[in-house]
Amino acid sequence: MSTIDAYIRNTTTAGELKIVRKQGNVPGIVYGGSEKNQKVSVSIKILKSLMEKENFLSKIIKLKVDGKEENVLPKDISFDVITDEPIHIDFIRVVKGSSVIIEIPVKFINNEKSPGLKRGGVLNIVRRKVELKCPSENIPSELIVDLDGVDIGHSFKISSVKLPENVFPTILGRDFVIATVAAPTVIKEPEKPTETTESEEATESTADGQEAAGTTKDGAEEKSGADAEKKEVSKKDEGKKPQSEKK
Repeated sequence: MSTIDAYIRNTTTAGELKIVRKQGNVPGIVYGGSEKNQKVSVSIKILKSLMEKENFLSKIIKLKVDGKEENVLPKDISFDVITDEPIHIDFIRVVKGSSVIIEIPVKFINNEKSPGLKRGGVLNIVRRKVELKCPSENIPSELIVDLDGVDIGHSFKISSVKLPENVFPTILGRDFVIATVAAPTVIKEPEKPTETTESEEATESTADGQEAAGTTKDGAEEKSGADAEKKEVSKKDEGKKPQSEKK
């Protein structure tokens, strides 16, 4: 269990909180149980080092306030929107015999032993965390989902996850899905024309053009021949005299 030193603070204004942060500390509050809420501050360096550890928000830590130790659970952290540095933290007291509602992360194991994933299936994670109601002395650090032997089409529901004793999901009345192993999504690309196809299309286009040109030429030649015949007949008619002139 990690231990962190905290210091009582008596700040009441935003300006005083800024001074606390400039001194390298993060304002916080401890609440819950029979004791009154306590304003505290913790070192930002120590807090950030703890935050880097896995599942920080679901693990009990020992908070030492002016020499007095008590078990607490980090409940909520606020961050600066520009620097992304922690600017406030809430701790809830862990009192024996009480219950807490907390989000527990889901961990998937044995991915390499799943026949469905080996065949190209996709693990669709619906819930990376599950909200549970837990006894303060029995809070799981994570929920384990085993993918060993799992094939495409399988779905993991909350009923298939082994929960510790007296630990229950806050969502009641339905067996909600945590993850599924789905079939791979195949995107069919449009077929690209081959060089042969392009060559054939070009040849056909040329042939069509030549055929069209030939038709125009033949039509012109036929028209020219017809005009010549008409002229020749006209000349013959000119050489003949009308019947009325012969006597």
